[in-house]
Amino acid sequence: MTINCAGSLLCFKEPKIMGIVNVTPDSFYDGGQLNSEYKILQHVESLLNEGSDFIDIGGCSTRPYATKFPTEEEELKRVINPIRIILKTFPKTKISIDTFRSKVAEIAVKEGAVMINDISGGILDKKMFLLLSKLKIPYILTYLSLKKNERNTKNIIIDTNNFFSKKIYYLKQYGINDIILDPGFGFGKTLEQNFQLLKHLSLMGFEDHLILIGISRKSMIQNILNISSEKSLNATSVIHTLSLLKGVKFIRVHDVKEAMECIKLVQFYKKIKIEKKFKVSR
Repeated sequence: MTINCAGSLLCFKEPKIMGIVNVTPDSFYDGGQLNSEYKILQHVESLLNEGSDFIDIGGCSTRPYATKFPTEEEELKRVINPIRIILKTFPKTKISIDTFRSKVAEIAVKEGAVMINDISGGILDKKMFLLLSKLKIPYILTYLSLKKNERNTKNIIIDTNNFFSKKIYYLKQYGINDIILDPGFGFGKTLEQNFQLLKHLSLMGFEDHLILIGISRKSMIQNILNISSEKSLNATSVIHTLSLLKGVKFIRVHDVKEAMECIKLVQFYKKIKIEKKFKVSR
């Protein structure tokens, strides 16, 4: 599969990695750590050196139980300067803007972002799809469950694909073709539903769209093992490996080195062929 990114075709014959840069004070794992230009550039340099294909910058925490989002102005203050300094220091970096606000996305793209990662799937800002029709850049469409009764659904796989099907139809009406699907692990879903999605990832995407997963250090891992996010790296790698074996081509991670190791091992594993059987002489 390929997507048109920044004027060139990006091939996903091998999985790609999106390294997370949270410039928020309250993200569930690394909130408040990147509080200076030096720390941001140091972190981005590390992600790129370890093999990150994209840098995903977010200025609005969507952690579980978040009660209040920053204002649009505050979110812009958080993300625009980091985009500028990253591209000034590392000009070839492919930046994704992690936002559900069309205005933030529009300004971020003007500053050099080449992809929009919208955790709301266009639900929280109705202007997002219209903006995409003008920008014509890749869009990560996430399934966000907002209604409480959706947590009791009998088939989360069918519900997720129904959501994707409807949204893809509307996006294509706007002329958007480079659509990446994110099942939205942890966003309004029960623990069981998250693992149902994980188990049946191969049923997502209608074979026409890339699947991105964002599972890195999330509570669906912590709740099973009774560990903190700080201690969940090994378990995250296990989940990434399972996902890659099911055909996922895009993973959004905090820890690029370990994710790259998962990709290399799975790619080698998939290349191994069964040896031909030989007749045994008697």
